[in-house]
Amino acid sequence: MPHESAHSPLTLDQMELAIASMPLSTLILDGWGKITNVNSLAEEQFGTSARRLFGKHLSSFFQPVSEINDVLERVFEGETVTLDGLSHTHTHIPYTLHLGPRSGGVVVLMVPEGNRAEAEKQTKRQDLAEAVARIALEMAHEVKNPLASLRGASQWLAESSKDDEVKEISTHMMAEVDRIKERIDSFLQLGPRADIAMEPINIHALLDDVCRQPDGGVQVHRVYDPSLPNLMVHEARLRQAIENLWSNALEAGSTHIEWQTRMAPMVALPGHQGQVVELKITSDGTPIPDSLIEHLFQPFVTGKERGSGLGLAIVQRVMQEHGGRVKLASAQGRTTFVLHFPLKVEKSEEQR
Repeated sequence: MPHESAHSPLTLDQMELAIASMPLSTLILDGWGKITNVNSLAEEQFGTSARRLFGKHLSSFFQPVSEINDVLERVFEGETVTLDGLSHTHTHIPYTLHLGPRSGGVVVLMVPEGNRAEAEKQTKRQDLAEAVARIALEMAHEVKNPLASLRGASQWLAESSKDDEVKEISTHMMAEVDRIKERIDSFLQLGPRADIAMEPINIHALLDDVCRQPDGGVQVHRVYDPSLPNLMVHEARLRQAIENLWSNALEAGSTHIEWQTRMAPMVALPGHQGQVVELKITSDGTPIPDSLIEHLFQPFVTGKERGSGLGLAIVQRVMQEHGGRVKLASAQGRTTFVLHFPLKVEKSEEQR
């Protein structure tokens, strides 16, 4: 017999809306454990349409079957269960399933293990970035003021002394202070921003403005989705992140660089329930050494002889300010940086 639940039933329209807005692959099962509804993310995970999934039992897709059936019985009795270590029957991809009771059946959230590992990695990177941000903020107070005094004294000596040797030494001191200040200013770009004023921009116009056709025969390809709406971003900060990625691709000796934009329906961002926009830059320059890949977004990590090692750390910081994230994919002589932005709408005057 189908199992019943004490939960208040949703209308069909409410159920459709709730499932569609879920940021994870979602299945709705009836009292027999058979699929009655799915969202678009689940369709993409299974690689087939909702119509072909309807009526199939959950155990048709995950194994071991006995464990699936045991868990369904517990959920039918009112428990909420998390089950990891499952394997997809056809792709053999490991999954974690979160199952909870609903009126007349079960709601199932599917999380591929690879997604969970990526989320944990992103969390660790964000914790490190926040620690660096605090250091950068303290640095502003502890270092910049003494540097300003030192430069002022050096400039006074250079202008007031009649001794040529003193003038030369003072001028050299000013140049060194300026060099240190430039490095500190770069590091402070990792610091927290008190007010990130967002405005709607056309991401394609920004890309075209930053990435003008370079010299040296580099071929630039643009694969844009013209249907993308404007993004709510801080233009100056996002421009800086794009410039850093662009410069890295050129400095790596790339001959082909491709920018691509699209909607990313399979991507879920923490704290964001809506759609996600994806921006990718792929280049064929010198590959990133394997020893650096895990630490590439940390400050002062670089594979370049003259690099500061702050460019990608700043990119990560900018994405965190926008509620997004950046990740690296490197394979077959091609390097790809993927940026994910939450799609947010501009607030009306009344909301402001």
